[in-house]
Amino acid sequence: MPLSNAELEYFDHNVLRLPGEKRKEYHAQVDNLVSELKKRITDKSKLKVTKVVKAGSFAKYTILRKIDDYPTDVDVVFYITGVEENSKSYEELCNKIYDLLIEIYPTKKVEDFEIQRRAAKVTFVKSGLEVDVVPVLQHSTDPDHGWQYDIQTGVKNLTCAPCHIQFIRTRKDKDKHFRTLVRLAKRWRHFHDIAGLKSFHIELIFAHLVDTDGPAESIEKRLREFLVYIARTKLSERIDFPENAGKPVVSFSDPVVIIDPASPENNVASRITAEEQELIAKAAEVAWETATYASVENNEEIWKEIFGSRFKTKG
Repeated sequence: MPLSNAELEYFDHNVLRLPGEKRKEYHAQVDNLVSELKKRITDKSKLKVTKVVKAGSFAKYTILRKIDDYPTDVDVVFYITGVEENSKSYEELCNKIYDLLIEIYPTKKVEDFEIQRRAAKVTFVKSGLEVDVVPVLQHSTDPDHGWQYDIQTGVKNLTCAPCHIQFIRTRKDKDKHFRTLVRLAKRWRHFHDIAGLKSFHIELIFAHLVDTDGPAESIEKRLREFLVYIARTKLSERIDFPENAGKPVVSFSDPVVIIDPASPENNVASRITAEEQELIAKAAEVAWETATYASVENNEEIWKEIFGSRFKTKG
């Protein structure tokens, strides 16, 4: 017998979803970082921080609480002017932010700081929070958009943090189970350590299912549809969104193509390798078979093979 929506919502609300008090704690921690970093950027350079947006899964309410060894991360997008639009200047900006973070938190260990491909990261060990500070070179005529560079490849991408937040809000308004489904799939991904499949990919695949199949009536059924979609297509079918209607269509040769709903010239899945594509599809196939068997047998222990030992549907 399939799990009821109430049973899966119990697992989501009591094990996966970030509690309100923890959310307030993270807000305060991030607000302090933003205040200190913004002040230092503007005081020590000719750069101007025009706005700061809390983004990613934290802003979309699809974030997971800290479970096992997986950290909770928050993306903070700094829109900045006064930087030349090239990869070298962007890399120098990331390095500057990295140095300023160390200056703000002088007692933290060096391993608590990291320069990533498009961000500088600081980890707060006590609270379990990781904050990715993402610099964006603000677009001159569209202030919600801005340029990012991959400091390893030099590739330039246009992004829009508020657009991504609104995109998820729109799908949540269409499907009241959307955020629960995303968190369930993220837990599956985390528990099985599935390389290449990012949180944003999961959100966009569920959004595609909402756009093509309508809102989910059954959480379990839609989760199985998500898994079988990945297993059947191996993510080899291009995914695009109504938000891009009427805009130029860009072709990509990457194994997996998921078009950015805010910037159609971006393939947000471009880093998924052919090997990862196969492994993601295989993991989804195994999970779908396990979920189907667990549903038929009405066996909570089998569901734990997908979600781990903390899976529960009642107190």
